[in-house]
Amino acid sequence: MINCGIIGYGIMGQIRHETCDLIDRFNVVKIYDPNNKNIVNNSLLASSEQEIIENENIDVIFICTPNYLNKDLTIECIKNNKHVFCEKPPALKSKDVLEIQSYEKESSSILMYGFNHRHHQSIVTCKKIISEKKYGDILWIRGRYGKSVDESFLNNWRSDLNKSGGGILMDQGIHMLDLFLYFCDNFDIVKSLVSNSYWNSDIEDNVFALLRNSQDDISASLHSTMTQWRHLFSLEIFLESGYLVINGLNTSSGTYGEETLSIAQKRSTPPAATWKDEEKISFNDNFWETELLYFLDCINNKQKPKMCNSNDAFKILDLIERIYQDGK
Repeated sequence: MINCGIIGYGIMGQIRHETCDLIDRFNVVKIYDPNNKNIVNNSLLASSEQEIIENENIDVIFICTPNYLNKDLTIECIKNNKHVFCEKPPALKSKDVLEIQSYEKESSSILMYGFNHRHHQSIVTCKKIISEKKYGDILWIRGRYGKSVDESFLNNWRSDLNKSGGGILMDQGIHMLDLFLYFCDNFDIVKSLVSNSYWNSDIEDNVFALLRNSQDDISASLHSTMTQWRHLFSLEIFLESGYLVINGLNTSSGTYGEETLSIAQKRSTPPAATWKDEEKISFNDNFWETELLYFLDCINNKQKPKMCNSNDAFKILDLIERIYQDGK
């Protein structure tokens, strides 16, 4: 058995606990959260983060805390030789990840980050099709990711720039950007508009970004928003001889609609293409379990993750910083 501790027991901490219970090898033995009301089993209660971090019987620690705590907790866990699974964002700045890596490289700890969208079966399917060059190379990508929020979103640490590191881009758009990097590797040109025209707080409510990978001749566009009065996820990948479009997303809240992948070959001969030419696949997989099984496999094999690792963490925060900088 791999004994686990969880620091932070909001929605994500509870999801990680539930998922660990599905996997025979993971055994949650301690949980810490300043607000204990969600922890129904008193035998699991820890009195502090340090009680978990310094516990010699705990092998893995899940960090599910507000953004500003992630970096220091990750470093403390690594210094105590724990395997670490940390939710996004990895830290507030890319330079923070470099500091984390300075400890990671001297340790045998396995460090993985919760970029869970990579583990959705629709994304796995797209990655396979693209890798096999079934429809040629990627020409362009367009991503829209938005949700509706109310005033309560602005009444906690998420609206404090010093604690969150950013607004909707850091909160939700980070996942779409991570998928862009997953499919396109990197972007050397960044143009953006960052606005806060509705909520008028310290954090942005809309980001429009145009990205360019000059080496592979790929363009990408992102709209990340919290003034979209319905939840929406849409990822479009157009290739030389076909396209892959994901609409909807399988989430715990169920607010994004059914996760459906549409696949079709290029159709340019008149008359105009019709929707019935598309192959449609719906997904309802437990991506949370898939994600932790990947983490478990890395631990068992004593191998650093090939994805959702600290290098990916640095790349995503560096890209976010460039989007914010250009948006100013």
